[in-house]
Amino acid sequence: MAAWVAGDRSTVARGAWRSAAALVLAATLLGSASAAGPSYAWQLTPTGSAARLRGLSAVSADMAWASGSLGTVLRTVDAGATWAFVGPPGTTALQFRDIEAFDADHAVILSIGVGTDSRIYVTDDAGQHWTLAFQNTDPNAFYDCMTFFDKKRGLALSDPVNGYFRILATDDGGQTWDVVDADMPAALPGEFAFAASGQCIVSKGHTAWFATGGGAEARVFRSDDRGQTWEVFTTPILSGPSAGIFALAFRDQKHGIAAGGDFTLPTASPDALALTSDGGETWQLVSDAPNEYRSGATWVNGRIAIIVGPSGSNITFDQGQTWEPLDSGSFDTVDCAHPNACWASGEQGRVARLVKQH
Repeated sequence: MAAWVAGDRSTVARGAWRSAAALVLAATLLGSASAAGPSYAWQLTPTGSAARLRGLSAVSADMAWASGSLGTVLRTVDAGATWAFVGPPGTTALQFRDIEAFDADHAVILSIGVGTDSRIYVTDDAGQHWTLAFQNTDPNAFYDCMTFFDKKRGLALSDPVNGYFRILATDDGGQTWDVVDADMPAALPGEFAFAASGQCIVSKGHTAWFATGGGAEARVFRSDDRGQTWEVFTTPILSGPSAGIFALAFRDQKHGIAAGGDFTLPTASPDALALTSDGGETWQLVSDAPNEYRSGATWVNGRIAIIVGPSGSNITFDQGQTWEPLDSGSFDTVDCAHPNACWASGEQGRVARLVKQH
């Protein structure tokens, strides 16, 4: 550099400067490539199903469970090369909108509907046999989704009953469920949760959150004691009879994503994505977000996240600040067991694995 500043008075000096410049350029290009990281794509797997698969649980890169309409439950242990139909017999009238799987053998599924159609089944032998663990008897209850803190303790969420959202809890891996006598803020007129992706209630550590829409505001409820007491916080996401928050995803107990929109306007849904950095107390709309309805969300790692919906999917590499298109295919939900084990599912039996493209 000194020789260049001195006036480039010798061939040696010019050669040294060119070598230094080449090194700087190479380092810059390498740094840019490293910052961008690998690109990603969805790789579809043949399920042999025509069901709409709104329930999904990623266990590993090779193993996933999916559930949906027509009483469908699917399971793969070979990275999607083959899928087994393992749903409970006699349930083709049910829609299993959520599934939580712990390994190759143990899974819990939730069906939605009014009254007795809201059910929870459990298997401990890879779906060869299922036990009916819970069947709703309250005609006013409608269960939407569930979450597990660990292999034993979990919660399920119902739309408001007598003006309050209802919570079920289990402490034995889903074998038995009880209605929680929760300290719950009142629901707004018309407020409910969306059973679109199994992600209207989520958990991290000992904290649980659930999301709403339908009313005048889209809100997020939070419990710091595994469902006993709840607080509620308003979000700026658009809300209405067919609009609100459809999915939550937290990468830790502070940082989360709320994704939604209006499902009747899948490609014209502004104000549909927001971020929180204080555990859900405050939410900020993402300015660089797709103005489209998104029903599923997941974190790939601490900085990469994915949102999906019927009109496509998007990915962020900067913790949700900016988003770019990932795929134009239709998906309803998405889940990652770890950064190399991400799956998405949706209509017409579509299930895909996330793959890196270098």
